[in-house]
Amino acid sequence: MADPIFAERRLARIYDPLDPDRGDLEAYATMVREFGARSVLDIGCGTGTFACLLVHQGVDVTAVDPAAASLEVARTKTGADRVRWVHGYATDLPPLQVDLVTMTANVAQVFLTDDDWGAALLAAYAALRPGGRLVFETRDPTAKAWLEWNRDRSHQETIIAGVGAVETWVDVVDVSGDLVSFRWTFVFTSDGATLTSDSTLRFRHRDQVTASLTAAGFLVGEVRQAPDRPGREMVFVAQRPE
Repeated sequence: MADPIFAERRLARIYDPLDPDRGDLEAYATMVREFGARSVLDIGCGTGTFACLLVHQGVDVTAVDPAAASLEVARTKTGADRVRWVHGYATDLPPLQVDLVTMTANVAQVFLTDDDWGAALLAAYAALRPGGRLVFETRDPTAKAWLEWNRDRSHQETIIAGVGAVETWVDVVDVSGDLVSFRWTFVFTSDGATLTSDSTLRFRHRDQVTASLTAAGFLVGEVRQAPDRPGREMVFVAQRPE
């Protein structure tokens, strides 16, 4: 089940205005060009920013997400009519043979169990043509990003057209091994409504990710640094054998 920040309509509609700078997606758009990909599957597409970016570059895009509210937002964007939207999980996809599969932002970390992560990797493998690539990022646990997830550092107030002022902040609520749980709080000034969204991410070490990719049949080509978070994010490039 998708977290409320993506699945609750009122929150999905303000997701983009609260985080308008998606410069992190440029690294993925660059890899689409680098690998000459003409068809892409975007797993965990959210509100569709990356999918719509790619169709404007002439790429055939299939985008899947379990949050209907996020897909509602995605379908309103310019170019959305050229994206194949799938409401569901990667394991629900029809047969595909794409050049590239992507999981941007925190998508790779929402799979908390080994079984769920393994199933997602197998679904990505099945969707790729032989020689196709899977690219995704995951936060390096040694950087301990969650230490900065608190109200003092994250609190902000944003004026959103048609909505008004929205006050937001995040707090970590639990750290258990490699699982980090946190809560976003949203206060709508217009009516005083307060909504919260609880999420959990799994912070896997590099050798754990590599082992899981190998188990799914992938060849791990390289691990890059995320340009927007050097030393804090690992970007994996894996390939389905020819």
